[in-house]
Amino acid sequence: MKSSINDITAFVAVARAGGFREAARVENISASRLSDAIRRLEGELGVRLFHRNTRSVVLTEVGMVLLERMNPIMSEFDSALDMVNLYRDKPAGKLRLNVPVSAVKLILPAIVPAFLEAYPDIELDVTAESNVINIIDAGFDAGIRYDERLEQDMIAVPIGPRQQRYALAASPKLLDRLGRPTHPRDLLNYPCLTGRFRSGVANTWEFEKDNDTIDIKVSGPLVVNIGSAVDLAVDAAVAGTGVIYLFEEWLQPYFDSGQLEPILETWWLSFSGPYLYYSGRRLVPTPLRTFIDFIKDMDKE
Repeated sequence: MKSSINDITAFVAVARAGGFREAARVENISASRLSDAIRRLEGELGVRLFHRNTRSVVLTEVGMVLLERMNPIMSEFDSALDMVNLYRDKPAGKLRLNVPVSAVKLILPAIVPAFLEAYPDIELDVTAESNVINIIDAGFDAGIRYDERLEQDMIAVPIGPRQQRYALAASPKLLDRLGRPTHPRDLLNYPCLTGRFRSGVANTWEFEKDNDTIDIKVSGPLVVNIGSAVDLAVDAAVAGTGVIYLFEEWLQPYFDSGQLEPILETWWLSFSGPYLYYSGRRLVPTPLRTFIDFIKDMDKE
């Protein structure tokens, strides 16, 4: 049995992406070609590798076993091809990153344009989402997370500012109407714009002052998905709909313009900045190594 490496690669791509459309986007080929490849592979193996319907694509039991065996093989395959980079004048290849939406908004804009200008032969593929995933199983080279969510056996490299804060703000007209809170517990009497993770868990607003930490479960007229819908909450805050709790850097332009007013600033929670992380058990591909060196050099400047 001599299954085509292209068909096997298509299987791994679809399995990692969780569907044909996303795999086609990542691999830059048509979904129909991927579908044909999977049909050929299933026909040759004599088993179904995916349960498919109009709404989902899910690995069968034998599909999961095959993917588990293929992951280390594909990693070695990619590493072998990456050796070609040693003979190039400039690094080349694809670098896939999985990052939170906050990193796309606050961290990567200061890095990506300069990196791609310096290394035009590297293709950067960034997926932004709020849910925590296993980046290796999903086919990513690296991810960005905050330290409390880093997985074991991962190497972490600081990226972006090393200290950040959650800010609390509202429009001046809302504060003129309702008054300005003097303590976090006052927020229980204010309309608040809250966020919810994909898991359904709502985020808790945390505050600290003089070693006193307070968690407040607020409520209000708008709940948004943490990540992709946060800008809607910002727009609502500017319009006077409610109080917002978000990264200080995200809200800073609205502070500068006067559209939002910072409140309870002495209670704002500080936390350490994010990290680029990647597996310590795999060979680091050249595009990722180049990116790591680039952000380390930026920190020295």
